[in-house]
Amino acid sequence: MSNVQTFVEVEKQTNSKRKQVGILGGTFNPVHMAHLIMADQVGTSLGLEKVYLMPSNEPPHVDHKETIDATHRLKMLELAIEDNPLLAIEKNELEREGKSYTYETMKVLTEKYPDTDFYFIIGGDMVDYLPTWYKIDELTQLVQFVGVKRPGFSTESSYPIIWIDVPDMNISSTDLRKKITQGCSVNYLLPKNVLHYIQEKGLYLDEK
Repeated sequence: MSNVQTFVEVEKQTNSKRKQVGILGGTFNPVHMAHLIMADQVGTSLGLEKVYLMPSNEPPHVDHKETIDATHRLKMLELAIEDNPLLAIEKNELEREGKSYTYETMKVLTEKYPDTDFYFIIGGDMVDYLPTWYKIDELTQLVQFVGVKRPGFSTESSYPIIWIDVPDMNISSTDLRKKITQGCSVNYLLPKNVLHYIQEKGLYLDEK
């Protein structure tokens, strides 16, 4: 009888363990090495079970960002993470359509996965903008923000943030698109299979 009680107790403790996963949002237009290094470094530093790269459908920025069709961005992400079991893709914002407010997304995800703690990853250059995020106070109740340190940007914030050191790589999707349009080399700035996909589909050739 005592053995049964012990088993039940252990099982209960195991079941009560919460999952801890990271979320890295963005347009990923296209995904590049800095995105992947950031996701991998945060995931391993914090011992997260998974880090989900979450492509936005329509970023709620004041300065509107044009993106290529979501099917291309999703395919490039699939290619980029295929060799890293720590990384996965969260499609909620693409499937939900409309503007991709982080609060709305995380409300859906926390309700869908009540046994999971979410770590929302942002670049250190984004921390100053947190007060302008939609329902930021409510959002901080749903996620733990993780800030990736950036040279020249303060680590002080009125919001609770876990700061992580990640090798700094000054790569942007905007610069990559321009280089591709201009016929410049982008070797080693993004995964080789992603570059092959871009070349095969003729993406970003008319970037302005």
